[in-house]
Amino acid sequence: MALREPCCFELRFQSLFHQGRALAFPCDAEGHVHLDSLSDRARDNYFYARAVVGREYSVPAVVRRDTH
Repeated sequence: MALREPCCFELRFQSLFHQGRALAFPCDAEGHVHLDSLSDRARDNYFYARAVVGREYSVPAVVRRDTH
């Protein structure tokens, strides 16, 4: 399955406790992250953020990446 516009969107997990702190991962317009394209550290961070939604990070949002 090919990702549509993976360079244009990111799945962003906003910190519940630290304004301005977030974890973000490239995704398609529907929020699908291609795990094989992530580094080991980024993949670990992605799984961590998913595991602590509601406790440390908010529900993720698909946002358009700032291209500059």
